[in-house]
Amino acid sequence: MSKLGNLGARLHRGEISYDFVGKRKIWYGVSILITITAILGLAVRGLNMSIDFQGGAVFTTPTGMSTSVAQAETYAHDASGQEAVVQKLGNGSLRIQVAGIDTGKADQIKTKLADDLKINPEKLAADLVGPSWGQEIASKAWEGLAIFMVLVVIYLAIAFEWRMAVAALVALIHDITITTGIYALVGFQVSPGTVIGLLTILGYSLYDTVVVFDSLKEQTKDITKQTRFTYSDIANQSINGTLVRSVNTTVVALLPVAGLLFIGGGFLGAGDLNDISLSLFVGLAAGAYSSIFIATPLVADLKEREPAMKALRKRVLAKRAQASAEDDLAADRAAGVDDDSEDAPAVVGPRNQPASRTRGRGRPSGKRR
Repeated sequence: MSKLGNLGARLHRGEISYDFVGKRKIWYGVSILITITAILGLAVRGLNMSIDFQGGAVFTTPTGMSTSVAQAETYAHDASGQEAVVQKLGNGSLRIQVAGIDTGKADQIKTKLADDLKINPEKLAADLVGPSWGQEIASKAWEGLAIFMVLVVIYLAIAFEWRMAVAALVALIHDITITTGIYALVGFQVSPGTVIGLLTILGYSLYDTVVVFDSLKEQTKDITKQTRFTYSDIANQSINGTLVRSVNTTVVALLPVAGLLFIGGGFLGAGDLNDISLSLFVGLAAGAYSSIFIATPLVADLKEREPAMKALRKRVLAKRAQASAEDDLAADRAAGVDDDSEDAPAVVGPRNQPASRTRGRGRPSGKRR
């Protein structure tokens, strides 16, 4: 068996463990810090919405263009009066996106841009997106996300309990906030592909969370009939028992996504891949983190507030204190026996008294005559 497999088996059997639940305040603090950073990024920089949401035009040049990206951005700005996003594609063509323009001005911009690029206007492909269509797409995206959240809460409340549903919802909001914050800080465009990526990573995050919750539900059956473990103890056992599985699942999912992001979007210049791959990459990592460090510890926090769980904790702690006192007493007794055997004075038996000698007494002598 490999070292990782051996580690997973030992974690599952409870031979070794890490106190995730006991140190939950640390993880809460880390998540709050990351979330605040993401919110500040959204507030300061905002999201760079693509033309699919704002409306505008996309111009694609022929292959083999010698014009640099910086020059194309200048030409597009001069032609439209708007900031443009230019990407150099793998075949050498340029993809020029100009958002926030009226479709009626597209022909004029196309002619001016073709003249600056020194190409035939007929060879400059143009795709136009109306602003009303973009607003409809944005509205549908938010509706889909809201419906997804509601269905998740209902399912978890029925399959498990409302506390687990609340914890899973908090973890999902945590993942969405971090992912959108990263998009704002990096400056990548938010496109329909980004929305698809967000919905996909929410599914992955929910999968990891449900795996841990299922193990927790199984192990907490009739929990109040025993006095060995509290709910937090069993929650921590559930995390450790599924830890290696969660890590393996996340790593296997991240490898192809990293290929899309760094190779497809970076080296090959396929800019469309960045829209979905960045959201997948950040979301998968955030989802694995939230399932382990946020969702289950939060469930433990909520459950420990129940009267039955409070009573169980008192019994468990009382039994542990009693067992500790008995162990200390046994150790003291053992130490006392050893002290007596080492320090007690030696037992002295009765002394052998020498035979007494009688003075003036002897064998009766006869009279001398």
